[in-house]
Amino acid sequence: MEVKEILKVKGPRVWSVKSSQTVYEALDILVKQKIGALLVYDEQGLVAGIVSERDIMRECYHNKEKFLETSVGKIMTTRLIIGAPSDSVDYIMGIMTQNRVRHIPIITQGRLEGIVSIGDVVKAQLKDSEYDKRYLKEYMFGEHSSEAAKE
Repeated sequence: MEVKEILKVKGPRVWSVKSSQTVYEALDILVKQKIGALLVYDEQGLVAGIVSERDIMRECYHNKEKFLETSVGKIMTTRLIIGAPSDSVDYIMGIMTQNRVRHIPIITQGRLEGIVSIGDVVKAQLKDSEYDKRYLKEYMFGEHSSEAAKE
């Protein structure tokens, strides 16, 4: 399965903030949208990084009194790890695991296609394994067997 299949189901919507916005404003979006990361744009409208729950927690730990007033630009992750729609889900899972990230922007020729989370990847892998399991049962027992019909 390729990432583009995840994006077909999930859609292209990506929530974002500007680097000049506060951590509180970022938290407001994260909580209301029930998501774990936001893409960050600079004042020229270019992608500058990503800010995640982890980034916010680190800032909270180091700056307890004023972390909500801190600008997103000061705490965001600037080293973006990106994927392509044609990447396999297994490849993206490997990249996420190796780099210890939970969200990867998907970009084609400089154009943002969407963002994929670890949850999206796990869900896709489970769907793939269910398909494989059913296919093998149908192959072993025939399309109309009682064993295949139970699943």
